[in-house]
Amino acid sequence: MRTKLQNLLTRNLSAEKWNFGLAFLCTLIVAIADLLRPWPLKLIIDNILLGKPLPSSLRSFETFFAHEKVWTTVAVAALLIVLSAIKGFSVYAQTSITSRIGYRIAHALRRELFSHLQRLSLAFHKHSKAGELLTKVTSDTNSVRDAFSEFALTLVTEVLTLAGMVVIMLAMNVELSLVVLSTFPVLAVISVYRFRRIRDSARLVRKAEGNLASRVSETLHAIAIVKAFGRERYETERFESESSETLNESIRTARLEAASSRAADIVNAFGTFAVLVFGSLQAMRGQITPGALLVFVSYMNSLYVPIRTLAKLSAKLSRAFVSAGRISDTLGVEPEVEDRPGAREATALRGNISFRQVSFSYNDAGPVLRNISFGITAGEKVALLGRSGAGKSTIVTLLLRLYETQQGEILLDGINIKDYQRESLRQQIGIVMQDIVMFGASIRENIAYGKLDATSEEIIRAAKAANAHEFISDLEDGYDTILGARGGTLSGGQRQRLALARAFVRNAPVLILDEPMTGLDSESEEAVRDALQRLMRGKTCLLITHDLASAAAADRVLILENGRIVEQGTPLELLESGERYRHLWYTHVTRNRPLTIPVQ
Repeated sequence: MRTKLQNLLTRNLSAEKWNFGLAFLCTLIVAIADLLRPWPLKLIIDNILLGKPLPSSLRSFETFFAHEKVWTTVAVAALLIVLSAIKGFSVYAQTSITSRIGYRIAHALRRELFSHLQRLSLAFHKHSKAGELLTKVTSDTNSVRDAFSEFALTLVTEVLTLAGMVVIMLAMNVELSLVVLSTFPVLAVISVYRFRRIRDSARLVRKAEGNLASRVSETLHAIAIVKAFGRERYETERFESESSETLNESIRTARLEAASSRAADIVNAFGTFAVLVFGSLQAMRGQITPGALLVFVSYMNSLYVPIRTLAKLSAKLSRAFVSAGRISDTLGVEPEVEDRPGAREATALRGNISFRQVSFSYNDAGPVLRNISFGITAGEKVALLGRSGAGKSTIVTLLLRLYETQQGEILLDGINIKDYQRESLRQQIGIVMQDIVMFGASIRENIAYGKLDATSEEIIRAAKAANAHEFISDLEDGYDTILGARGGTLSGGQRQRLALARAFVRNAPVLILDEPMTGLDSESEEAVRDALQRLMRGKTCLLITHDLASAAAADRVLILENGRIVEQGTPLELLESGERYRHLWYTHVTRNRPLTIPVQ
């Protein structure tokens, strides 16, 4: 069965067939130029210096060769310049064309791989190393590109040249040709053996490089923790340890490459020795001309150039095979969440949500949700309370179809969410996560991430509604201020208000808020709480929180425990009859400050 990678490469290579044809023509010219290179020397030695008769194909030039030897020598020698110029231009054209093809293939591979990674489930990404995936998108695609831009037509050039030399030598002198060809089996065995060893070594290098990239990504992501605990030296030592593995395996690969070239050179030396000895003996007996011997010696040296070149390229080919395998494995992973055939587009939803006997488990450790059932009417604000691990965030991920339910169903406006197109479903849901993610782009672009076609007026209006306009305006570049990685140049409260602005600009009918008040100081908390009240107005809201003040303002509260809903009702109802909610309420009042419950 053809893999996705094979289909992708076939499709892109088919689109480049005319460029490949032009590159092949250049390759053919290069091969012919290499084959003709020693013949001007043969003409000078045999037919000018030694006065031997010209071949029948050149008899029309016999008078010129006999009476104008000086000018003939200059003219024949000039053919070397012409051949070099033709070859140089053809190599330039071939390199330009194949490089362009290689870069286009790499672009297509990266685009497909990056797109495929985004379609894969959260489970895949949680079990994968980010650095390893980064290596596949960058280094592995480059290796495949090199195989097409450098190896493919280089192989064709060298094989054509090699075949042409063998044919010409056989036509000139069969016995001397057999001396040359006797070295080929030895070179073939050496090349195959080295290729396998280099391929295995390249696979280990790629794995080590992926681990190294993961280490760098993980450390830089947690740089604040590294510095806070004074672990810079410790992380450096860990990096050095993993880098040493990459270094040692890379050196081993380089040694194998060098050994391949050295073996080819040694065999070449023995072959040249044999040709010189047997060729000279034949020349002494008049069986071959000195010019013909010169052609043989020239071909002998040129004959091993393709073999040495292929030996050096075998390492790149090995890396390309390994990289292609790694890319193919990733492309072969099927997304766990797919649109059903005929799935409908989710548009103009009201926001009625219903969970019916929903159960879910991330692995074999046990269910996270156990027969969860509840409903939320359009415009209702529902708070989810419970300890960490009770299943609150899982409810959100299932509603967003980041995972699929394993039992039961989730309805949105009376339709199973599996019958909606995923992308359109998520367009109808605004979300503010606990772990606020900001991109290394302008504030304007970060807010517009909620609605890519948002106008400047919509962005500013959303920022004002989120109580973010004032601090944005105080920045030197205002909305065009470029944020640091993950928004590290902003305070937690500022990032939270930008996240709210992102949700405001989307203006979706369903809103998910995951611990929106976590880690805020009193001033930021007041600004965020005020913005939240405006954001939730008129929307169906699902609020995950440990904040009793936020839960008390909800229309209804669900308390989860061990994957089950153990209490639900309005804040007043639960305060009167809900044991767990009442316990949370009085614990909060005792430790913090009095709370008031809005009249329902």
